[in-house]
Amino acid sequence: MHERPNHSTEKREARLAWAFVLPALSVVALIAIFPLLWTFWESLHVHDLRMPWRGNPFVGLENYREAFTEPRFWQALGHTLFFTAISVALEVVLGLILALALNRAYRGRGFVRVLVLLPWAIPTVVAALLWRFIFEERGIVNAALINAGAMDGAHPLVWFGHSLLAWTPVILADVWKTTPFVTLLLLAGLQNIDSTLYEAARMDGASPWMQFTNITLPLLKPALLVVLIFRTLDAFRVFDLIYVLTNGGPGTSTEPIALYTFTRLMNNLRFGYGSALSVIVFLVTFLLAVVYIRALGVKLTEKPQ
Repeated sequence: MHERPNHSTEKREARLAWAFVLPALSVVALIAIFPLLWTFWESLHVHDLRMPWRGNPFVGLENYREAFTEPRFWQALGHTLFFTAISVALEVVLGLILALALNRAYRGRGFVRVLVLLPWAIPTVVAALLWRFIFEERGIVNAALINAGAMDGAHPLVWFGHSLLAWTPVILADVWKTTPFVTLLLLAGLQNIDSTLYEAARMDGASPWMQFTNITLPLLKPALLVVLIFRTLDAFRVFDLIYVLTNGGPGTSTEPIALYTFTRLMNNLRFGYGSALSVIVFLVTFLLAVVYIRALGVKLTEKPQ
């Protein structure tokens, strides 16, 4: 004989559950959802602090139309995609190599891990100033090239004066700064892989490369997904590193979308247009995250069998 469920008890438990969850939901709505909705609403208006007498008239999608017809917007978007693709690819490859090396047992492994992770602890502005000093006209890189006979000392290379060469210190600085973060995430994923799988593979005669491609990479896919999403979203919103290193120069040849948005929003005081650019950046990063999840075909909640 089955007892009838006590509906009053279920309702009381449901109310209690909502009472516990509601504060967390309120915080999420306050710090994430509300600012996003407010930014979208602001993007539908003309809000120019240089002309306050105009008020905030509703213009619909006019700010978005202006952005999509602005050549500088597409140039900044192209710079951002270029920077994101190159830097994230290098960081994932180097981070995986370092994680595999740090996952091995050897004397002094803890000290080596601290050294590898040290760049991640340095503030971004400090790291940018350091790399600017390295690539200055009379900096370390040019001095090394002159000593090696690869450059004439009377005509040193002006890295920050060339539209293409200026990307070299920018990408190297980002890779140096954030590869430790990638290494840390991938190392955590490697340590979750059962070592008995490798022992069984060795007994079956599998080579190290076969173990890597058939055991390590498949079981590391959830960690790789987290790394790709985190780093892509972070790299796509790069601002402080480029602002300190090149300020988008020479000209606008290294200007990312975040710096372009900052210029329109803060320097030109066009809050409506800047809000539209912010919404576009959000949509692009959201679509990139969806593409990564679909491409890798894994669910973070699934555990490898």
